[in-house]
Amino acid sequence: MPATLPLPLSTPNRNLVRLTIVRGITWTGFLAAIIIGIELLGFSLEVPAVIGVIIAMGVINIATWWRMGRPRAVTHGEYLLHLLLDVSGLTLLFYFTGGSHNPFINYYLVPVTIAAATLPWRHAWVVAAASMAAYSFLMMAYQPVPQFAQGQDGGTLSLHVLGMWLNFGLSAGLVTFFIYKMAHALRSRDQALSRTREAALRNEQVLAVATQAAGTAHELGTPLSTMAVLLGEMREEVRDQPALSRDIELLRQQVDTCKSRLRHLVESADRRRMAEPEVHDARLWLAWVVQRWLVLRPDVSHHLNVTERRGRPWLAVDATLDQALTNLLNNAADANPDDISIRLDWNDDEVIIDIRDHGPGVAMSIADQLGETFVSTKSKGLGIGLFLTHATINRFGGGVSLYNHPEGGTLTEVTLPRSQSHP
Repeated sequence: MPATLPLPLSTPNRNLVRLTIVRGITWTGFLAAIIIGIELLGFSLEVPAVIGVIIAMGVINIATWWRMGRPRAVTHGEYLLHLLLDVSGLTLLFYFTGGSHNPFINYYLVPVTIAAATLPWRHAWVVAAASMAAYSFLMMAYQPVPQFAQGQDGGTLSLHVLGMWLNFGLSAGLVTFFIYKMAHALRSRDQALSRTREAALRNEQVLAVATQAAGTAHELGTPLSTMAVLLGEMREEVRDQPALSRDIELLRQQVDTCKSRLRHLVESADRRRMAEPEVHDARLWLAWVVQRWLVLRPDVSHHLNVTERRGRPWLAVDATLDQALTNLLNNAADANPDDISIRLDWNDDEVIIDIRDHGPGVAMSIADQLGETFVSTKSKGLGIGLFLTHATINRFGGGVSLYNHPEGGTLTEVTLPRSQSHP
């Protein structure tokens, strides 16, 4: 990939970019310090070995920049490997420059802090343990630098060096624990804010749809009344034609159903009634919703299966939940009206309703968006019904999941919290 293309914007990729910059600055500073120590302070070092370590870390940094130009995302394991390479480079450098007597030994805290702030819990402790092990090794094995070893007495460790080691261990543990917890709290807050923003946006969309629905319900009253009057007159005129009379009667029933639903919609708009859902037996409630749905969709065939369990599955419901489940049943009927399977099950905490159709299934390209925005599985649909269904069931503390059934069709799973109170 050309170097002019922008780097990936994922968080691990950004963190690796920052780590590469920090590494470049750090090792450039180490090189300058070593040059000053040799030229001005007279340090006696194994110069080829020290310069070799610095060059090796420079090569790693260049390779990292090249890797960042690849389209592959950075994983936590890869980021952990880079931090362990830094710990290894520091250990080699400190080995040739006085070991634990090197005043820069506490730089081990930098990779520990970075790991605690950016990596999962186990990865952060791996870096902390590796740094502590390296520090402990450098207390026993190192190339001495006389300027750093003035605190030693006969080759034994001084209390100052032991105190530095103990302080490093304590600091590494505290940094790993508290920085990780702080970073985790920030990530959790960001996720909560994101969910809150999504909920606010969804509520605004629901309010807009509700406003339009109220106006539409008011406007539909007049044409429905006109249709009812005309159908009544047509029924009188075709009494001697049984087939046509039956069709007109069916149309009249559909018009009456629409008018009934509009009246029910207006009556259910009372906020005080909507704020207090009624508790019903989920078996009876589901049977009633299905029977009402069959009046609207006489073309469907179905079978309702209720699991045999002890106890009664109490459920808090209102008119909006009735409509939400009806929307899902209509979606199944639109996909394929034949042999729709409806199943009711429950456990100690939830009531589960499964609706399975034998339609074409859900396209994977829109599966993650269903219910979040106005996305429809139908060629001429607007996606409003599924959106409102998700919003309603989420308001009750439940959820809706759509799956492609292994044997074909769509399986819609509705989960609702089981009510602990009885009517």
